[in-house]
Amino acid sequence: MTQPLHTQAVPSQTVYAEGDFVLYRDAKRFWLGESDHTFVGRVHQAWQHGGTGKAVYDLIELSSNSCVTGIDPDYMRLLPPADAMADIDTAPLTGPDTGAMTPAAVAWIRQHFAQGVPVLPVPCD
Repeated sequence: MTQPLHTQAVPSQTVYAEGDFVLYRDAKRFWLGESDHTFVGRVHQAWQHGGTGKAVYDLIELSSNSCVTGIDPDYMRLLPPADAMADIDTAPLTGPDTGAMTPAAVAWIRQHFAQGVPVLPVPCD
């Protein structure tokens, strides 16, 4: 007897906080096969859509530092800080083989000791 195939959907988080890092996919561009349909952003603010009353978000796209408004949270996924920092937390910072450090750990150390001023995002307002 053959068992039916079951697929497990990843539940979406419907409430995001200001400052959360998220992965966003533009569904229309994705289904049309267009490029640049997915990007990493940071939540700038949440608001209710006037027509639907649904909570939507404004994001700062990290690669371009531009504001994207009215994002549907059904197409966003949280990027947990623990995942982003795992390689830094486990990097071999002591020992004879400093070349074993991951590029992210090295980048974090360089940024931590850099004397530059960070670039502020473009406001959404």
